[in-house]
Amino acid sequence: MADNTTLADKIAALKREKNAVILAHYYTRPEVQQVADFIGDSLALSQAAAATDADIILFAGVYFMAETAKVLSPGKKVLIPDPAAGCSLADSCSAADFRRFRERYPDHKVVAYVNTSVEVKALTDICCTSSNAVKIIRALEGQKILFAPDRNLGDYLKRVTGRDDIVLWDGACHVHEKFSLEKILELKREHPDAKVLAHPECKKPVLLAADFVGSTAAIIDYVGSDGGKKYIIVTESGILFELQEKYPEIDFIPAPPTDSTCGCNDCEYMKLVTLPKIYDALVNESPEVVIDEEVRRRAEGSIRNMLGMSK
Repeated sequence: MADNTTLADKIAALKREKNAVILAHYYTRPEVQQVADFIGDSLALSQAAAATDADIILFAGVYFMAETAKVLSPGKKVLIPDPAAGCSLADSCSAADFRRFRERYPDHKVVAYVNTSVEVKALTDICCTSSNAVKIIRALEGQKILFAPDRNLGDYLKRVTGRDDIVLWDGACHVHEKFSLEKILELKREHPDAKVLAHPECKKPVLLAADFVGSTAAIIDYVGSDGGKKYIIVTESGILFELQEKYPEIDFIPAPPTDSTCGCNDCEYMKLVTLPKIYDALVNESPEVVIDEEVRRRAEGSIRNMLGMSK
């Protein structure tokens, strides 16, 4: 098998030959992020790809992210290097179960996190991201809300907005669920000058111990504007590559999960994406993400509703 440098060169040549762009989420492997044209959060990546003249979008991330890219770029071919790269949060909310759940609340506005399948987005009134969720909820003042699928993000939204009446779907991300408050506090004792930066998908006790709560992109921006020299990072460990690239002079300490002493917390699905799989996907132009057009249009409507509300 070719080494990473050789594969990266071959991938770059294939991108030029096929007019392709590669999107990589912050949680993917460092070598995957290095071959990407765009690195970021899932929705921002899909928007960036939609604005290009590329014929092919390869999404180095998990499956729902590639679906979102297809929703926003129906005329482009969208590839996913490994279709087995799922998402525990998206998988915790099947479309069939969610349809039955929302039927119990016919007078509620349905707000769904972008970390959902395209079929769930199609059942949603308004999508949201971890960056704009607070703004979306506040814009729906006076309306009953059903929020899915992340109970931790939903609980955070209830606290921040004062909307105790929001109905929550009971789902969670396996990565953010596993962070240990005890180990974070232990790290804080070892590094009293470090600030704790946490993703809102974490459990309430972890968020209450954090100095800042925000999306992956917001965490990166916070570090750039805060002026600190040491941070405990409470989200998937892939973000450390971008943080260290942007701020090499700063010390970043990954928070460990409860059931591990490895000092980090990885998403097993994100790590399924490798350079050989990216290369093969570009060579074969497969596996391709294909979505029923009616489902795609309804899902696009929920995303467009969000974009209109979050300007």
